Amino acid sequence: MHELSISQGIVESVCDAVPEGQVLVVTVEIGKLSGVVPDAVRFCFDACARGTRVEGARLDIVDVPGRGRCASCDRDLDMDELLTQCPCGNPFLDIVCGRELRIRSVEVN
Repeated sequence: MHELSISQGIVESVCDAVPEGQVLVVTVEIGKLSGVVPDAVRFCFDACARGTRVEGARLDIVDVPGRGRCASCDRDLDMDELLTQCPCGNPFLDIVCGRELRIRSVEVN
């Protein structure tokens, strides 16, 4: 489960970036095409936060939809999966968004 190491990374990054104060809320963006399961990150987050300034913080997850652009017809498409075919028949789409995995904001007391 790589979501455990992702959750550890989130907690460590927040602790490094916020040297003082109790963290109240951490907002994270997770793209639909990132391969990361948001519920698993949420499950692991509390365990990883124990004993840190992040303990007890709320984890808000913003789902970023997948979008692709067809290299053949230049059409933009919603993507629920990495393997998405354009209606023109081209199976090779350039991913525009949906692979995100980033900390958007941190609220501190």
